[in-house]
Amino acid sequence: MVFQPTRGELPARFGPGVPNVPPIGPSTLDADVYRDPQRYELERHRVLNRGWQIICRSDQLPNPGDHQVWEGHGESVVITRREDGGLAGFHNVCQHRGARIVPRSGTGARKFTCRWHNWAYDIEGAVRGVPDRPDFDRDVLSGLCAPALDLDEWGGWVWAVLAGPGVAGPLPDWIGQEIAADLGAFGMQDMVLTEKVEWVVDVNWKVCVDAFSEYYHAQALHQLPSTDVKDARHSTIDVFGRNGMMVVPVMGGLEELRRTLDHNALATCNYVLFPTTVVNSTRLHTQVFRAVPLGVDKTRFEAWELRYDTDDEDYLDYVEMSWELYKAIIEQDVEEWTDVAAVARSSAYRQSVLSERECLITHFHRVCEDMLAGGDGLGLEPARESDRQEA
Repeated sequence: MVFQPTRGELPARFGPGVPNVPPIGPSTLDADVYRDPQRYELERHRVLNRGWQIICRSDQLPNPGDHQVWEGHGESVVITRREDGGLAGFHNVCQHRGARIVPRSGTGARKFTCRWHNWAYDIEGAVRGVPDRPDFDRDVLSGLCAPALDLDEWGGWVWAVLAGPGVAGPLPDWIGQEIAADLGAFGMQDMVLTEKVEWVVDVNWKVCVDAFSEYYHAQALHQLPSTDVKDARHSTIDVFGRNGMMVVPVMGGLEELRRTLDHNALATCNYVLFPTTVVNSTRLHTQVFRAVPLGVDKTRFEAWELRYDTDDEDYLDYVEMSWELYKAIIEQDVEEWTDVAAVARSSAYRQSVLSERECLITHFHRVCEDMLAGGDGLGLEPARESDRQEA
């Protein structure tokens, strides 16, 4: 039997009393947020390194010593499964002369050795072997380690904070209770990865996150039927902490959704997980999108396809067909970014003009601004009617 996600006792995200949009309103956005190289360098340290980011699937590290090398926005890190089943992670930088220690992912490692001068590290990044050790300052070598990461697992994913332990707070707090419960209803931890697709595109990383944070482009770019676009006008959007959520009725499912209010079963549920991830879940399967910055105007865009673990051939055939269709839609988004790249530095591109239904983009950029200014990205949600009544 195939798992069937349902809303259950979760709060209603659609129906009577649920606003279509939060009171964020229309906005404008300066074009330089996508093209200023100095801003990008600040984002690397104050936004990207300080936030929880998906690294890989947990089942890619099944056994002790299995390790994943992840690289992006100028960083290289290693995540390893420990003997006790937990995770260890560190920056993949030899503390001798700055070379990369581990060139690629692998299995069963007991230690890592930098091939330049044979400095050896244990799987938690501590320096354990130094050729000609007496030639070095004993105090400098004492306790020397590659800088550690903060690590956790949730939803079948390994997450990391590159700035180190304690910087971002606990992962459950970063995701937030509302998003964790709602997205958790789809059971990603029990799903199977069927394909991962990557593109390298000549746009800023935030262009990729923005593209999957609104439905406004669907009719023009993806040429969806007008009836489906009309139904999608009933979508509901909200923000929680740094993150956002959009509930879009599935094609032909609006009336049943109105009757049952079971958005987990009858809607496409889109979750923006700050800073780099968007999750797109339906009752059949889930896609996870991640933007990995490679430069101010270059991004590795990744898409994972997850399905439920079953031998049901009808389900497997349908999901495979659905994924192939959806992958073609994603490729349309990727291709459109060539038009974005073509005019990114044009003197005529001064600002983006956002509608109230593009409010997830507005909120996302406000969180970025707050973290660039040294804040934690919290407290930016608009006051809800229930909040005002309680006050």
